[in-house]
Amino acid sequence: MRIDVLLGEAPVAPADVADRVVVVLDVLRAATTVATALANGARAVVPFETVDEVVSRARVFARGEVLLAGERRMQRINGFDLGNSPREFTAEAIGGRTVLYSTTNGTVALVASIGARACFFAGFVNAQATVHAASVVASAEQRDLTIVCAGHEKRLAFEDVVCAGRLVRLLHGALPGLVRGDGARVAELAERPYMGGVSSLAHDATHARSLDAAGFGADVTACLSLDTFDVATAYIDRQLVRRV
Repeated sequence: MRIDVLLGEAPVAPADVADRVVVVLDVLRAATTVATALANGARAVVPFETVDEVVSRARVFARGEVLLAGERRMQRINGFDLGNSPREFTAEAIGGRTVLYSTTNGTVALVASIGARACFFAGFVNAQATVHAASVVASAEQRDLTIVCAGHEKRLAFEDVVCAGRLVRLLHGALPGLVRGDGARVAELAERPYMGGVSSLAHDATHARSLDAAGFGADVTACLSLDTFDVATAYIDRQLVRRV
């Protein structure tokens, strides 16, 4: 079996994900927010590329059944119930409801993963749970793996690359003999200084500094926490659901 990492500077092509076990990463903040929502009792999170798609889909639900959530340029979309801060997704706010969700980077990368054999959405907060779930599928079916870094506005996001390196390292331990492509090796090298903890990415990653300057420093802290949730987020039938 082989593992490849797409570092976030080019669009995801169908051949990159077809029939593979795929993990999409968006550390700051979408994957963290979705893991938080599912851990706090959301029924599902449905990702969309555009705001118009969210609004259109919302019309088929009773208003009390769904919440509209997402961001553009880090800020809550006008008229939506929630933004993209994991701290907003409390049990009281989202328990038992479906979240219709669109972000600048993460949901776009998820939608591009259609065609994968299995797909997961991850950050540091659920890395270990994701490794377990992905390795079970890959081992049982002898599937290659692809880690997709969502990046930030079509550019590499350092925090995603470091997280990819962490997943490569853990997956290599779970799947002996796993062959690493060049992108996977680059990610592993990026992760080495952060093996003991990732909190310093708050200063080292450009997007983390931008979020802090915009008033979202507490979000950055939440996103740079290791294995907060024992929840793997699976992308199944175009919905993100909890897989324990």
